[in-house]
Amino acid sequence: MSEVCANLKAGLTLEIGVGTGNLTDKLIDSGASVIGVEPSTEMRKLATKKNSDLKIYNGHFLNISSTLTIKFDNIVSSYAFHHLTLSEKRQAIQYLKRHLNPGGRIVIADTMFESAKYKKELYSSVKKNGQFNLLEDLNSEYYELLESVTSIFEDFNFQFNTKKMNEFVWVITAQRRD
Repeated sequence: MSEVCANLKAGLTLEIGVGTGNLTDKLIDSGASVIGVEPSTEMRKLATKKNSDLKIYNGHFLNISSTLTIKFDNIVSSYAFHHLTLSEKRQAIQYLKRHLNPGGRIVIADTMFESAKYKKELYSSVKKNGQFNLLEDLNSEYYELLESVTSIFEDFNFQFNTKKMNEFVWVITAQRRD
C-alpha cells in the first residue's frame, strides 16, 4: 500500500490492525517509526516473527492500549476499519483524535462504495460472476458508503482527501485541523 505510506507525516506512526505485518513492513521501509496494535494473539505472533523489533500491543480501534499514553503523528489502518459498525467508526475517530498530535493524520485503506447505486451494481456483478465467497464477505462486514465515512471526519474537524485504488478500495487521508 504505497499510497498509505506516501500520505504520512514524518514522526511516530500507530498502525491499528497490524495482522501479519504486511503494511508494517512497507511503513518501516518507507522510513516510518511504527508501533502496532492488534487484537489477535496469533496475528501479533506472526507479525513479530517477521519483525522482532516491532512493538505490538493488544488493542483495537476503540482501545489502543492503556500502556500507550503517547501521541502519534500518524494513525494508519488497512483492511480493518470494516469490522466496525458505522456508529463504532464514529466512536473510533473521536477516540483516535485524542491520540493524534495537532496536524496529525489518520490514513485508512479499506473497501468503501462511492454511492448506493455503485454498491448495488457491484454486488450484482459479484453474484453474477459466481464470486460467492466475496459476496458473503461483502454481506457480513460493515462496508460503508464513502460519504458516510468522510462525514465522520468532517464532524470531528479533519481536512481529508480520498483516492480510489480499485473497484473496492479507497484510501482516506484525514488531517487534524486543530
